[in-house]
Amino acid sequence: MIETATLGGGCFWCSQAIFERLKGVLEVTSGYGGGDKENPSYEDLHRGNSGHAEIIQIKFDQKIISYKTILEVFFKLHDPTTLNKQGADEGEQYRSIIFYHDQIQREVAEKVKQESQKLYKNKIVTEILPFKNFYKAEDEHQQFYEKNSNSMYCRLVIDPKITKLYREFSNITK
Repeated sequence: MIETATLGGGCFWCSQAIFERLKGVLEVTSGYGGGDKENPSYEDLHRGNSGHAEIIQIKFDQKIISYKTILEVFFKLHDPTTLNKQGADEGEQYRSIIFYHDQIQREVAEKVKQESQKLYKNKIVTEILPFKNFYKAEDEHQQFYEKNSNSMYCRLVIDPKITKLYREFSNITK
């Protein structure tokens, strides 16, 4: 059965590049969600007045990869202890957030968040909220890493995350 996970863990370029490499993940779309502004743009988020976060929407085959496993990857491959910040990226658009699509996802998210706390000295600040909306980001933000893998940002920020993914989750990567 095909399921949907909607997550925000900082820059969506990083998140999309990571989750596209997992077995069972069929599609990852970068977008915006969690705010009230309809059809926000990248510029709206970076002006700081939309209430939205940079998020990804993942379509996955639960026979191959579980929602729990997706969340375990999520909690290990971004810093869920920093409020509205990932690395040098700052602002509420970079907040750590999970949007659940049903009660089962909510329960799994709460459990994995609690289990992941032992990995961190500081308190996990990831929000867990009901899914509200998803607006697909502009085309230049889709598969950003694949289109720009030689850029300085990709080499300095995304490449180390992909390396960590392959090191810590080699059994579930493509």
